[in-house]
Amino acid sequence: RSMLANPTTCTVTYLWQLPGQTPSLANLPPPLCPVHCGTIYLWGGRPVIDRELLLSLPCLKIIGNSGAGLDHLDLPFIASCGVKVAHTPHAVSTPTADLGMALLLASARRVVEGKNHFSINWLGQEVSGATLGIIGMGTIGYKIAQRAKAFEMKILYHNRNRRRLEEEAAVGAAYCARLEDLLQHSDFVMLAASLTPQTQGLIGRRELQLMKPSAVLVNVGRGLLVDQDALVEALKNGVIKAAALDVTYPEPLPRDHPLLKLKNIIVTPHIGSATHQAKWQIMQDLVESILAALHGLPVPNEVLLK
Repeated sequence: RSMLANPTTCTVTYLWQLPGQTPSLANLPPPLCPVHCGTIYLWGGRPVIDRELLLSLPCLKIIGNSGAGLDHLDLPFIASCGVKVAHTPHAVSTPTADLGMALLLASARRVVEGKNHFSINWLGQEVSGATLGIIGMGTIGYKIAQRAKAFEMKILYHNRNRRRLEEEAAVGAAYCARLEDLLQHSDFVMLAASLTPQTQGLIGRRELQLMKPSAVLVNVGRGLLVDQDALVEALKNGVIKAAALDVTYPEPLPRDHPLLKLKNIIVTPHIGSATHQAKWQIMQDLVESILAALHGLPVPNEVLLK
């Protein structure tokens, strides 16, 4: 925080991208000199960080990523260039957990569907006492569990690593080593996992068929966690009751995408962290990380390769 109070102690060159242009050195307005660029600030996945860009910036010290997800970055190659990466997982976790619960509640009580009209079958589902299965029990997943506990929900979770027993007890969560067990017993399935080669397509036709016909799928993780063609089929044929997605692939979906023609789905435009408070905190966290890297100090929220 002391560096934030005295930001004039260093000079930061900003690499930016004009609307509709691809990120290339030709797009940099004078008098910026790319050779001396020390930091890249990523917002909304732009600019795209590819090998050509990295190799053209020999003085680059850090890439600041405004969010928690890192699936759009080639972390091993970035590290091989001697460049650090910082992100903002703490700034986005609370609003994303809030939105996850908002989507769950809106889908359960058919809020969006009801703003126009209801069919003869107009009843929704109660959340209290229902079973929530959380896939991905990281910071966001755990905060969703804390909120679900307040709604008196039974909580199951599936994660790469099991949480400590005291953490499970604090939210009343039970660990499912097998994803299949969670899917079969959950009334609501919440995706809050990171996108990796292992989790891409995690929910496909087989997994959807394991879910209850009355189940609701909520995704606040990444669009590619779900096979969207299989999801369209499952929603059309009553394999599951409904879905609520804050993330899709691509983003945004084309206007004629089959998902957007269904009544039993809610789609929001990746607004998990879209609050005034979260955006301000993201800015503060990244400025602190960037200044630390440029001063040769330990970088807060640095992403370390495992």
